[in-house]
Amino acid sequence: MGNCGTREESAVTSVVPIAKPGTVQTQPVPLAHKQEQQRKKEQQDPSPAISRKPTPVKRLSLSSSDLSNPSTPRAVEDLRQDSGSNVLVFTLFELEIITKSFRSDYILGEGGFGTVYKGYIDENVRAGLKPLPVAVKVLNKNGFQGHREWLTEVIFLGQLSHPHLVKLIGYCCEDDHRLLVYEFMFRGSLENHLFRKAAVPLPWSTRMMIALGAAKGLAFLHGAEKPVIYRDFKTSNILLDSDYAAKLSDFGLAKDGPQGDETHVSTRVMGTYGYAAPEYVMTGHLTARSDVYSFGVVLLELLTGRRSVDKTRPNREHNLVDWARPLLNDKRRLLQIIDPRLEGQYSMKGAQKACSLAYHCLNQNPKARPLMGDVVETLEPLQNRKDMVNASLMYTLNNGIAAYKMQNRLKENGSNINGCHVHNNNSPAPRDGPAVCRVR
Repeated sequence: MGNCGTREESAVTSVVPIAKPGTVQTQPVPLAHKQEQQRKKEQQDPSPAISRKPTPVKRLSLSSSDLSNPSTPRAVEDLRQDSGSNVLVFTLFELEIITKSFRSDYILGEGGFGTVYKGYIDENVRAGLKPLPVAVKVLNKNGFQGHREWLTEVIFLGQLSHPHLVKLIGYCCEDDHRLLVYEFMFRGSLENHLFRKAAVPLPWSTRMMIALGAAKGLAFLHGAEKPVIYRDFKTSNILLDSDYAAKLSDFGLAKDGPQGDETHVSTRVMGTYGYAAPEYVMTGHLTARSDVYSFGVVLLELLTGRRSVDKTRPNREHNLVDWARPLLNDKRRLLQIIDPRLEGQYSMKGAQKACSLAYHCLNQNPKARPLMGDVVETLEPLQNRKDMVNASLMYTLNNGIAAYKMQNRLKENGSNINGCHVHNNNSPAPRDGPAVCRVR
């Protein structure tokens, strides 16, 4: 999928020395010599450029405005200063140990940013480290853009902490290598669960829980002391832990939001095609409501099970928003867009509320979109499992009867007529219209 800006989607297979698959590179000779030289330097210089000690990162006063010149040493030097933060400074040698010399079978994913490897930190890497699985992102070294995105992530995730933001464990800045170490998210990205053909369809309750978690992450960013605009909200950047709790990742395009009397931030258009707000694409004017639009696209993907852009579908359905938005506020046609794999795991009331929310988030007028705090308040009642799974809702359609099967459906009495379970409780059918189906 193409991007709006210059952020490339091409895969980067290697940006650091990588051993052959299946081998463990414990200490390459050149690197060992290099580490010995650095160790001698540390003994002479009390402020080494890269320390092997667990140097934490200060709570930074930097902002994305400090990135106007990505080659400036000021930001990197500030990152190295001691503080009470728990973000660690790793050496390249330590990250080679963590990833078994960046073995190919440790790769978790690849993209325009570079390659992500699975790793494991413990006392074998550095004394005092608690055992913890991690994800190590190796950023693309080509040009200044990789450095800018690396520095942006360290700045924002070094300052921000929230249950719905991926935790930054540490980073590495050594020569021209730029690496980030995150907490490991066991279930990977929402994109894989929602669109991978072999994946088991996510149930309605899980989709609403993910939507709420992601909304809370965005609401936190927008409500921070210095508001942050995420700018690249999409399914591939929403990661899931073992309990399917959603956390936002990849802050490389994050931007300080407008403050004071400012109404927007003017910036080069960057993001991912299909998710970026139309006013931002046309003018470069970025606001928090741009994130709200992107959230609406992801919520629409959760509701429909379709990608934001899919050229394999008929022409009029290539763009998900163009196709689905006119149907979101039409109760009679709403069922045409709900993911058929959900098989009625939801109540019509819950589906209508979720669709209405997506409709308002996708408003062409940014001022008419809700704030993310309002989005959270709307989604919270939809977490009621009785509403989502166990609720019985009686409804008819003008053009016939709609009936859905439920997972773990309660045992029913009665017969099956044309796929509609009619209960033999001696209650009369409606005089005007067909028999009513009960959806559990």
